[in-house]
Amino acid sequence: MIPERITSEGIAHHSYLVGSGGEAVVIDPRRDIGVYLEMAGRNDLRITRVFETHRNEDYVIGSLELARATGATVHHGAALPFAYGEPVRDGDRFRVGSLEIRVLETPGHTEESISLAVSETESPKRALAVFTGDALFAGDTGRTDFFPGREEEMGGTLYDSLHRKIFPLGDDVILCPAHGSGSVCGVNIADRDLSTLGYERAVNPQLRHDRKAFIADKVAEKHHTPAYFRQMERYNLQGPPPLPPHRFLPPLPVDRVKELAAAGAWLLDIRLPTSFAGGHIPGSLNLWRQGMAAFAGYYLTYDQPVVIIDEFNLQLEPVHRQLLRLGFDRVAGYLAGGFFAWAKAGEPIRRAGTLSVHELKGRLGDPSVYLLDVRDRSNFDRFGHLPGAHNVYVGELPPVIPTIPREKEILTFCDAGYKSSIAASLLLREGFDRVSTVLGSMAAWRAAGFPVER
Repeated sequence: MIPERITSEGIAHHSYLVGSGGEAVVIDPRRDIGVYLEMAGRNDLRITRVFETHRNEDYVIGSLELARATGATVHHGAALPFAYGEPVRDGDRFRVGSLEIRVLETPGHTEESISLAVSETESPKRALAVFTGDALFAGDTGRTDFFPGREEEMGGTLYDSLHRKIFPLGDDVILCPAHGSGSVCGVNIADRDLSTLGYERAVNPQLRHDRKAFIADKVAEKHHTPAYFRQMERYNLQGPPPLPPHRFLPPLPVDRVKELAAAGAWLLDIRLPTSFAGGHIPGSLNLWRQGMAAFAGYYLTYDQPVVIIDEFNLQLEPVHRQLLRLGFDRVAGYLAGGFFAWAKAGEPIRRAGTLSVHELKGRLGDPSVYLLDVRDRSNFDRFGHLPGAHNVYVGELPPVIPTIPREKEILTFCDAGYKSSIAASLLLREGFDRVSTVLGSMAAWRAAGFPVER
């Protein structure tokens, strides 16, 4: 048996390649499929089947790309009318070399969710591992809020899936979920790569509840839903468009960037907050590299191209790849020469202010200041907050901007200063004149030993 886990940075997505006897299956592949083809070739495996554990919401599935490249058959749960592939149902079994894959219908996160129990053909009743999709994670269980008005029903359905289908497989079965820590598909996914069903039964707090308490816990959960989820659901149900055939990022001269910006293109400034604050192209959105996959889907739109703005234009391909995984195919290119080329061309430059936490402390209570804390609400409550802070999660900021007083100086604050720079750039795009970001934010505030309110 050859098990391989492939993790996509930013969205903490896990996909898997499982091989035996010259054959392999891929579970929940991402859109850029080269990694699976390379692994299969390195191990002399032929990819024959692709399984989707559910219609994913947070990335473009790569099933059709793999099917086109390998001739593999795509399988998914039967409870949704997918426009491609073949539906599978509870109890269906598939051979892969010396392995058997058994389908378990495990709805709750979505109606068509399935899990895949893998065993050796010599001992088909004893599972080695189970691929649970978004039903069960390390330390958490899948969100059940995608069906407004049916939260209690879906919570109960998920509880039944866990306790009637997954846990009867046995405590020693290896857990292989579709997401790890940092994913928006759970609330408190644990930061551990390995787990078993028995370990989860012992330590996962959601599994200590009876059915009634479990449902109440799921109903009470508060999740963020990026706008791009709707596009991912449509793509993954109907079949996403093929990846653009030429993924080379062209360099764009300043004049071309100006034309694109005037036509509504997104200017995506991927520099650090300090560089952005020191000078940036007016109207650009500051979103750091490592936060691309997690936050781009809250702001970018599919009807406008994207231009990447960097300092030295090094290693832009990972940024492009993350955008493609979210379905943002209209990346026009990058500013040739980086931001300095814009400045050297004598074009307009805008700035954001910066404050240290020491400066911020001296301004608390100033009626001319509006302190905007853009942390997740759970962090705002759990780790405390500053007196007078107004909390709006950065991903949910755009529709709230009209309520923010323009006559005040806006100070943006977050966990470490990155999300606060996103917020500052959004406010500047909307014409706010006095916006500053607090460098280091809560991390620096705690390090300085300053008090917080709870």
